[in-house]
Amino acid sequence: MRTRLILAAIAAVVLMVWLIRGAGFTSRRSPWPLEARASLAVRRFLIPVRARGVANPVEASPDVVRAGMEHFADHCASCHANDGSGDTSLGRSLFPRAPDMRGGRTQAMTDGELFYVIERGVPFTGMPAWGTGTPDGERSSWELVRFIRHLPQLSAAEAEQMESLNPKSAVDAKRKKDIDDFLAGKGKSGG
Repeated sequence: MRTRLILAAIAAVVLMVWLIRGAGFTSRRSPWPLEARASLAVRRFLIPVRARGVANPVEASPDVVRAGMEHFADHCASCHANDGSGDTSLGRSLFPRAPDMRGGRTQAMTDGELFYVIERGVPFTGMPAWGTGTPDGERSSWELVRFIRHLPQLSAAEAEQMESLNPKSAVDAKRKKDIDDFLAGKGKSGG
């Protein structure tokens, strides 16, 4: 029995080395189905049972959804995209890839699970822990949960509005200023 266990362990290591060496160790590939299932199972296991049942203490309202939208555009959209699809260069480069927040896997999570993931992050993924340990920080996370619930109904106008809220690099800010100055007639005068 012990010999079989040792042989099985050696075979598993050899198989893993063969797969990694053959496919390479990269974040560019899609997770294998077993990896994806294992990743979701580990995430679910890491979220305490008591966190799953926690209800969102922030009442749903247009103002709360808007606050969550503004926070999402500023902090989350670089990986998850304004529409929640995860289809950004950064989101596609993560392993596993940033999830489609509009999809069933995310929307099936309880509010408490979403809050826990936002506050504590998810180990071995690109999801950082955003929790600040303050009441204002917790409120922002609960507002994000409200907005994540709204993502499947996000309108084109809301997505466009979010673009103006996305962080801009210094190059983007200068380009916008140059365009605005040109359109306002403040362009460089030619000789």
